[in-house]
Amino acid sequence: MAKILIVDDEELARFALQEILEADGHVISVACNGVEGLNMALRGGMDLVVTDIIMPDKEGVEMIKDLKARLPDLPVIAISGGGRTRNLNFLEIAQHFGADAVLAKPFTPDALQGVVASLLQRPSTT
Repeated sequence: MAKILIVDDEELARFALQEILEADGHVISVACNGVEGLNMALRGGMDLVVTDIIMPDKEGVEMIKDLKARLPDLPVIAISGGGRTRNLNFLEIAQHFGADAVLAKPFTPDALQGVVASLLQRPSTT
């Protein structure tokens, strides 16, 4: 299946996302912040990135912007619970900066699996 990078500063969230996607046969790599995630993605070999928005060191929106500038065809799913303010406008901002899909936390495993499958089936523009 696909090679997917999960970027989230919360260990439990990374674990849950990894379990869901590995159950579908995907190979998962994980990063705990946007700096690490961007570096891993830029090394290549990823088919899709799932990233949280609110993170230390480099926010998800900033990572998406940098990632899309260098790898515009790499599909990105932005996820967020809105942080302490529960402000889900972060997801709209993520789409503005290139996220291909967004999911508001909490979401169901089926919702994640559906978005992942949809993005992986899109024809590449390269």
